[in-house]
Amino acid sequence: MTTVQASPAERDTAPATPPTQRSSKVPHALILPAVIILLIGMGYPLIWQIVTSTQKFGLSSQFSGVAPFVGIDNYVTLFTDPVIWAVVGRSLLFCIVTAAITVIWGGLFALLMKAAGKVGRLILQICLLLAWSMPVVAAMTVWIWLFDYRRGVVNYLLNMLPGVEMDRYNWLDTPGTFFLVASIIVVWMSVPFVAFSLYAGLTQVSDEVMEAAQLDGSNGWQRVRFIILPMIRPVLMIVLLLQLIWDLRVFAQIQMLQDAGSGAGEFDLLGTYIYKLGTGGGDFGMASAVSIFVLAITIAISWYYVRSLLKEDEN
Repeated sequence: MTTVQASPAERDTAPATPPTQRSSKVPHALILPAVIILLIGMGYPLIWQIVTSTQKFGLSSQFSGVAPFVGIDNYVTLFTDPVIWAVVGRSLLFCIVTAAITVIWGGLFALLMKAAGKVGRLILQICLLLAWSMPVVAAMTVWIWLFDYRRGVVNYLLNMLPGVEMDRYNWLDTPGTFFLVASIIVVWMSVPFVAFSLYAGLTQVSDEVMEAAQLDGSNGWQRVRFIILPMIRPVLMIVLLLQLIWDLRVFAQIQMLQDAGSGAGEFDLLGTYIYKLGTGGGDFGMASAVSIFVLAITIAISWYYVRSLLKEDEN
């Protein structure tokens, strides 16, 4: 059977076959179920919070179903109450300090994993995973025992130092030491996530680039500052953003420390304050207003990162 081949002229004049294009509606149809689930799962609670924040919603309203509409009265109380602003300032300071310390320590652990050998890296990763996988209640039970003023290990070890008197010292009795302990616990629980995330970013840094920079005479700090940090900046930004949001909304650690120490208002952060307003005080309308305010703070914190993403998409 003979094959007829087209001449070069015929091949040049033959119309090009258009490439097969997948319908642009298919990707949208695939993500539509997930979007609907997110809208239902997150939209309904948000709408309920907004509606409740405009009502005088107390314990009686849960049984009667009647909640008087008060408009923006809850928000006026929120913005004029010095107690709430003290909690807001305390929470912002706490989340900024703990997030910064967490990212720094997580970055150091990530660099250590990058520089360590196979065995050392494996041991370090196992230790971090064990700390990360421990349930919050179990971890808090151990930490509260460590700082217990009657039989705590921390006081026992510090009391052995010359000139240090820590016998029956109550770390949870004053706000300063209370939040110092809380910061240590929150950082300890968050460092593994940051370390693994930044280590994943460090694996994308080429060894050839680092060796070339070392041959050019750059020291370790210069390589970190001018090569590593710019290359892992996207990962670093999202990790820092997540830590700020998580540490702003921290609840379980503060609540359990308050149960072991003092539950006074000066030991509150936004999470425990909202809990006391709603579940403890029965003022769900005011608790909802403060929750919406926390959401606004979260959006404000996230806006810089979102704006950076939008600029990158435009470019």
